[in-house]
Amino acid sequence: MRRSSVSRRAAGLASGMRFLARAVGSRYTPLLAQVVVTRRCNLSCGYCNEYDSVSPPVPLRDLIERVDRLAALRTASITFTGGEPLLHPELDQAVRAARAHGMIVTTITNGFRLTRDWIERLNDAGLQGMQISVDNLEPDAVSMKSLASVEGKLALLAKHARFKVNVNSVLGISDERTEDVVAVARVAASHGLQHSVGVLHDHSGLLKPLSPRQMQAYRQVTRISPSLVHGLNYRLFQKNLMQGKPNDWKCRAGARYLYVTEDGRVHWCSQQRGHPDIPLAQYSREDIRREFHTPKSCSPTCTLSCVHQMSMFDRYRGGQRAGRAETLAAAAE
Repeated sequence: MRRSSVSRRAAGLASGMRFLARAVGSRYTPLLAQVVVTRRCNLSCGYCNEYDSVSPPVPLRDLIERVDRLAALRTASITFTGGEPLLHPELDQAVRAARAHGMIVTTITNGFRLTRDWIERLNDAGLQGMQISVDNLEPDAVSMKSLASVEGKLALLAKHARFKVNVNSVLGISDERTEDVVAVARVAASHGLQHSVGVLHDHSGLLKPLSPRQMQAYRQVTRISPSLVHGLNYRLFQKNLMQGKPNDWKCRAGARYLYVTEDGRVHWCSQQRGHPDIPLAQYSREDIRREFHTPKSCSPTCTLSCVHQMSMFDRYRGGQRAGRAETLAAAAE
């Protein structure tokens, strides 16, 4: 067990060094791909538009082909997502395939289907991080992701998971449930787990500013569970968004960040499906270069932290130009 733990730390350090090398060394290397393993979810939260109740799991063979293609593009990390990824019976095999390429591998789940067996399978596959979404204390029509439903799962993770666990909550759902997020943060901390906060977005991924009460709750939560990464994201992006102000930044979706839907097509993000809408199997360096230099009109009020964080490394390099002709010229530089 001790040797396994040391080996995991060494592998994690190596993955982290590869990530930084690709972030700093090249503008045209994907840093994160979010890969949908099934669109189906076992919940139906009112604010979510990223699920259905009928889609089957993506066949494992297709997932492995997508992992291999992302590796060929030198993608640094993969997050398996949904829908609800634990509805995919072979999720651990997809994790194992990505880890075999040396990628950082994480997943996002509502946690309802977590069991000791699932945790051990993901441990053995080499999963490095899990985000569990918990928005309130008791389920309601807006969010069914409640602490009452998954607190036992948090205890299981604290005891058995050999990967990092982050509990994420969304602020902006309603003032009435604002204090719930603070309570969730305290419970996460009591289990030794990290907690983070996202800002609620509308159906297109754009901002919904916070009320004074919600701002106060955010400050409380960040004191309970401080984080260098989340603190940086707050200063660069969330501070303005929480006040209803736009951000001036260069979104690198389609280049540094790829969103791969269940049909294997690449989109800017979960909220802007339809661009560039190219099969991953055909996605090329030229596509990455083009999208790196393509401005996104939705970026000033975008709340998607994963896209923010993957674009940080190119904040002051690589201009963006409107118009296809100009964009192609920029990509050829």
